[in-house]
Amino acid sequence: MDIVFIEDLRIDTVIGIYDWERRVRQTLSFDIEMAFDNTKPAASDDIADTLNYKDVSKRLIAYVSESNFGLVETLAEHCARIIREEFGVAWVRLKLSKPGAVRGAKAVGVRIERGKRP
Repeated sequence: MDIVFIEDLRIDTVIGIYDWERRVRQTLSFDIEMAFDNTKPAASDDIADTLNYKDVSKRLIAYVSESNFGLVETLAEHCARIIREEFGVAWVRLKLSKPGAVRGAKAVGVRIERGKRP
């Protein structure tokens, strides 16, 4: 299985359940792994044959920056669904971190896997 990944994609959004969180934008960090057969793009050397990580990143930035969820769990599900449905990814592992949310911890968040590993 080949993996296309995006590491530490930082996106500002409104997220959280507390009143103060609803009034500010917070930076979230995404680490994403996506199953993709890279043999075709490797042979063609054509970006049209790839799972274009720039396109995935731009789509998530647009979506997340305009979102307004209470829970990181909900946002993670929506992002995984976008990746799978819009980019034809059979399997995705997504880690969504909320830096500074808990005193003493670098970050907290969720890691989810959706789809069937090839």
